[in-house]
Amino acid sequence: MIIKLIACEVFTREACLCVANSPHTIDVEFTPKGAHNDPDYFRGFIQKIIDAAGESEKKYDAIALCLGLCGNSTAGLKSPGIPLVIPRAHDCCTLFLGSKEKFKKYFGDRPSSSFNSAGYLEHGGDYIHEAETIIKKTGLDEEYADFVKQYGEDNAKFIWDTLHTQQDAAEKDHKLFFIEVPEFEHLGYAEECKKTALTENKEFVKLEGNIRLIKKLVYGDWNDDEFLIVGRGEEISGVYDLDEIITTK
Repeated sequence: MIIKLIACEVFTREACLCVANSPHTIDVEFTPKGAHNDPDYFRGFIQKIIDAAGESEKKYDAIALCLGLCGNSTAGLKSPGIPLVIPRAHDCCTLFLGSKEKFKKYFGDRPSSSFNSAGYLEHGGDYIHEAETIIKKTGLDEEYADFVKQYGEDNAKFIWDTLHTQQDAAEKDHKLFFIEVPEFEHLGYAEECKKTALTENKEFVKLEGNIRLIKKLVYGDWNDDEFLIVGRGEEISGVYDLDEIITTK
């Protein structure tokens, strides 16, 4: 297969490692780390890349997104007529950990927790704080009735409870997580992050990362439980749970 891979630059090392060993021909294009802070801009930015790939003379067999829902940035993206593939992930944390099960284990009850990785330190130095991204950057700081109107009763309750849990956790959680991908442990970024945690009076917690999801993405191993394949005429839509996460409409 010939695959167009669109990846956030925080995955530069992980994506390049997997691409180098992929049995397929992969063309990679990286997007800026901070672009998802403006979901509407980022969505339009990615859609232009997707549309260009769909019209390319290379005749790509698929377009793969090394991204998550990312504060609704990928919700609304449309297939250009060839398969558009995206991991079932809320954000890059799941991709660094290697599975949504690990995300649920470590962050399911604290999705606002601060975390870092080699990619974040190399591309800007700031760690991510997902609660701020979701609440302030996507317009989800609305009244409950607005949630029901936009997402339906069940989804509205999930989003409402999650966001308020995030706000509470942001005030009480004094941990800074670092996701250490074993292949890049030699770079020493965990120690750098540990120093940051000490200066901010936070407990440093190192988690073992895994590139398996990124590898599966560029190897074309797209099982339905972990990946969404968007077909002709379909677009990505958020489910906002911890299992399905995204669907098509």
